Amino acid sequence: MSLRETSVAVPDPETDLAQHGGGGVTPPPPTPRRRPRGLGWAGRFEIALLIGPALVMFLGFVIFPVAMAAYYGFFRWQGYGAPTDFVGLQNYLTILADPTFLEALGHNGFIVIASIVLQGPVAVLLALLLNRRMRGQSLIRVLIFVPYVIAEVVVGTGFGLMLQTQGALNGLLQSWGLGALAHDWIADPAIAIWTLMAILTWKYVGFAVILFLAGLQGIPEELYEAAALDGAGYWQTHWRITLPLLAPTLRIWAFLSIIGALQLFDLVYIIWGQYVASTAGTSTMATYMVVNGRNAGNFGYGNAVAVVIFVISLVVALIYQRFVLRRDTAGAITEGKKTR
Repeated sequence: MSLRETSVAVPDPETDLAQHGGGGVTPPPPTPRRRPRGLGWAGRFEIALLIGPALVMFLGFVIFPVAMAAYYGFFRWQGYGAPTDFVGLQNYLTILADPTFLEALGHNGFIVIASIVLQGPVAVLLALLLNRRMRGQSLIRVLIFVPYVIAEVVVGTGFGLMLQTQGALNGLLQSWGLGALAHDWIADPAIAIWTLMAILTWKYVGFAVILFLAGLQGIPEELYEAAALDGAGYWQTHWRITLPLLAPTLRIWAFLSIIGALQLFDLVYIIWGQYVASTAGTSTMATYMVVNGRNAGNFGYGNAVAVVIFVISLVVALIYQRFVLRRDTAGAITEGKKTR
């Protein structure tokens, strides 16, 4: 008998697994997943030490004032002594049923939309212009940003004097032979709201330009070079490359603009005052709060208005974050993936 005839065949695990349905070979046991260890007292103390001061500031200067305002809103309170005249939800019901407040709310809504429509395109165009190399680039950037850092009191006082009937603007128009264009820019209800929008655009467009310039710095130059090689034009390049990549910055700026427009107070109150703002159609929820709260000596009602403004701003912020900022926040959060 030859050696070849007496040899014993060695079973192949893969062949045996295929023929017998896996019964011949036992699969290796799965590797047990290690449970993450707890932070321990040292880690918890470090976290508390880092977030403690910020948490105390947030609770002391945000949550506590809102809670106290909501509490005082249930009373008819004159601003001194302990509140005793409990009126329940009467202040809040009065606010929501007051046509003056609803009119002010409408003005805030108009300012929100007009601010985005007017300031956004202007800021994008200025950012694209200033993003190119040119003489005096730094000086132009400073001049555009200067109005944003000027105090609102200074801006309001200056424009309030220039836009009066006998102010500098009408005097300048008359000296140029354009006296027919002179108007009562502040008190005329037909143009007062647009006067406010022009002032807001001049004041805050510099902030948007700085944000957009920072966003443009993060766009790779290779994309523009590839687009130029493909024959894309100037506007087509910005439409297909710049605006999509600048979209996260645009969304953040729009969010800040919306919240600022909902809480607008200082420029309106300084230029129009507590009486002209309502008749000229430029009153806001904040000016309504001051006029009908502090100035009227009804601090309980004023606190209730403050709570309503806070709730409206919070709801708008949550809706905006849920439907607009969702892709940005989702991209910033990383979750652990299951290993296969």
